[in-house]
Amino acid sequence: MRIEKELAKAFLVGIVVFIVLSVIQYINGVTINSFKHLFVLFLYNQLYAVILYMANAYYFGYLLKKFPNKVFKPKNLLKGILGGIIITLVAIFIIRIITQVIIGGDSFFDFVASEKVGYYYISFIISVVVTIVFYTYFYYKNKQQSIVKAQKLIAGTASAKFDALKNQLDPHFLFNSLNVLTSLIEENPQAATRFTTSLSKVYRYVLEQKNKELVTLQEELNFAKLYMSLLEVRFEDSIVFTAPETLENPEAKVVPLSLQLVLENAVKHNRVTPSKKLYVEIAIRNGNLVVINNSQPKQIIKKSTGIGLKNIRDRYALLTDQPVVVNKTAKEFSIEIPILEESTKIMNTSQTYISEKKYKRAKERVEKLKGFYLHLAIYLLFVPVFIYLNHISRAGFPWAIFPIAGWGMGVVGHAAETFNYNPFFGKDWEQRKIQELMEKEDANSD
Repeated sequence: MRIEKELAKAFLVGIVVFIVLSVIQYINGVTINSFKHLFVLFLYNQLYAVILYMANAYYFGYLLKKFPNKVFKPKNLLKGILGGIIITLVAIFIIRIITQVIIGGDSFFDFVASEKVGYYYISFIISVVVTIVFYTYFYYKNKQQSIVKAQKLIAGTASAKFDALKNQLDPHFLFNSLNVLTSLIEENPQAATRFTTSLSKVYRYVLEQKNKELVTLQEELNFAKLYMSLLEVRFEDSIVFTAPETLENPEAKVVPLSLQLVLENAVKHNRVTPSKKLYVEIAIRNGNLVVINNSQPKQIIKKSTGIGLKNIRDRYALLTDQPVVVNKTAKEFSIEIPILEESTKIMNTSQTYISEKKYKRAKERVEKLKGFYLHLAIYLLFVPVFIYLNHISRAGFPWAIFPIAGWGMGVVGHAAETFNYNPFFGKDWEQRKIQELMEKEDANSD
């Protein structure tokens, strides 16, 4: 389907070029003797259009794959221009072989011996103009996609922060705990009292730590023990839990509630029965807090979303370069959580974040300026080339104004985008419109 669409575009471009050339010939007094002659010229024109378009489209597609989101960087853009020129000249040579040797009946050696540079002028110039138009179109399209991706990134960041708050304790844990409490009240009132006290401490810890970026290792380990005591009551003798009694550095730091998410996942994704006991161990190894459990996956379970593990990784990524490591085998599952030093500072403080954003914007600004100045330099270099080619072609009509004006419009558009100027919609119109639509969307959702 994609090839068919590109062929349709090539055919359409050929029709436009044929109409423009026909107008130029009419202005210069060139007349067509018959409809058959016109039809033959049209077919030759379409042959040039389709082959040149498809060759350049294929090359541009190759550039998009090799340099995703970086095609319009100055270095890659220069590669695209030079490569496009070479491909265009080779394609024109092949087309002339088709028209002169295959269709015209000339021998290949006579064809090569009689070839002149002048035969390539018009086709090459038309191809350059069309290529510039499409590069400009794809540049604008790429810019719009970048804006959309930036907005999605902002939305994704907000969503991640929301998940970090939302993913503190699974609501099902609370419901299950209340069910256990109901049973204990009738069977063992004293155990119910202890269970209620532990449950209240769990939620107090959650409320106290939810806005903290780091807590001490001792606090998190005490919480994990308390949390597991609730699960042990719920599953009776089906969980075997072990944890270190003493710590070498109890004041070291970890992300709050990270152990809860790991322990919760162990229970959620594994069978926990008297005949299939779940063994959970917390240990300190190589400067990491390691949670290990035997692997006995539930046979019927909905596909894991991975939100809990992603939550931990994202939160640690904001604090340290040390990764959260997951090891999984057929018999065992373990997660290694980095233990941070007491003096650990938050990598992404507000000031650092603002500085990074300023640097990123400044860098993007410099890249835009480099791209525009390169584009302008190439344009100024080609203007006299077009004029010279027009002169030596001895045409009565100044056709050079078409590529110069067409390319010039592309340069003006590039300048308007680079210097953030829009004569039709005003400065920052796109940003204001995006903000307006986002606010309207929020109002509708409320």
